[in-house]
Amino acid sequence: MKIEVIKEKLQSAAGKAQRLAGKHPSLPILSHLLLIAKRGFLTLRSTNLDMGVEYTLPVKVEKEGAVAVPAGVFTSFVANLGSVKSVLLEEDEGKLVVSADGARAVVNGASSDDFPTIPKAEGGIFIMDPQLLLRGLRSVQYAGAIGNLKPELSSVYVYQGGEELVFVATDSFRLAEKKIPFKKSAASFQPVLIPIKNAAEIARILEEEKEEVRLSFGKGQLSIEGKGLFFTTRLVEGSFPDYRQIMPKEFVTEAIALKEDILSALKLTTLFSDRFNQVHLHLDPKKKLFELSAKSGEAGESKSSLPAALTGETLSSNFNHRYIADGLAALSVDSVAFRFSGENKPLLIAGASDASFRYLVMPMNR
Repeated sequence: MKIEVIKEKLQSAAGKAQRLAGKHPSLPILSHLLLIAKRGFLTLRSTNLDMGVEYTLPVKVEKEGAVAVPAGVFTSFVANLGSVKSVLLEEDEGKLVVSADGARAVVNGASSDDFPTIPKAEGGIFIMDPQLLLRGLRSVQYAGAIGNLKPELSSVYVYQGGEELVFVATDSFRLAEKKIPFKKSAASFQPVLIPIKNAAEIARILEEEKEEVRLSFGKGQLSIEGKGLFFTTRLVEGSFPDYRQIMPKEFVTEAIALKEDILSALKLTTLFSDRFNQVHLHLDPKKKLFELSAKSGEAGESKSSLPAALTGETLSSNFNHRYIADGLAALSVDSVAFRFSGENKPLLIAGASDASFRYLVMPMNR
């Protein structure tokens, strides 16, 4: 293998691919990047067996070939080459020679034959705006459970609802649901469960994608293809709970306030929250009072009231302030609605004028 590649593009692709490489006692090859030079392109491949990614760059190929190199060493060396324009990569007896403007390194390599292949889903194909897909994942992924005791709860559930794609995640203490527009297709979108960690990686990968991507499903895999990008993730086998049964249908109290006012009140109040992160919400529509309070035996106590449009009954409930803050962070609107179906019952947070996002938070006992 002998190629010339633009340094900035190589650095970017290697840095992104490196995220999936890591130490694996029984398979040390997984800490490597596989470089493949063929037909005017350089492909960088990385996998942890749960996910796999390939970035393909146009390059000047003098000699085709392939070699696997330690991801950390190779990526760091390229990143520290400074402002050079191009980098020369040349495979020599299983080693990779990296050179640019006087700098040169010989990186010990491994056989490309030892590097795992990345599976490709061959099922239904759907074309999507990557930024909409990113928004769907980012709006809910934080609400999933950590750990693998219940894999279906440590996942983002994605299904088609009419002309919308619905993203849902829950850890049984809170639940987030986000709907995004979805073009009709000849194939039906089958519900999938994407592991939380993998969903977060997909979101990072899609950050810089501007052109439409292609999604395909099959044999427990989801594949995403874009310009110079190929990514595959394992899917979770199982059934997501029928969350729609627990979504409140009626509300006795509602408060509409500016998101920034609520966040400011949370920051002040939660300085005094206890070790369970409790914050007390008290709403009195007759007195036009929306109050947040917290009390800690160590720090003391604090109350903050904020302007809001209130309707319904007077009530008080306790919630985990971190859960509330997470839901607010997922909203891109200025005005937020807090809807209560009763005292010490779940709180539903949504945009005052946006029906695409719903966030349910369970109450806490005192």
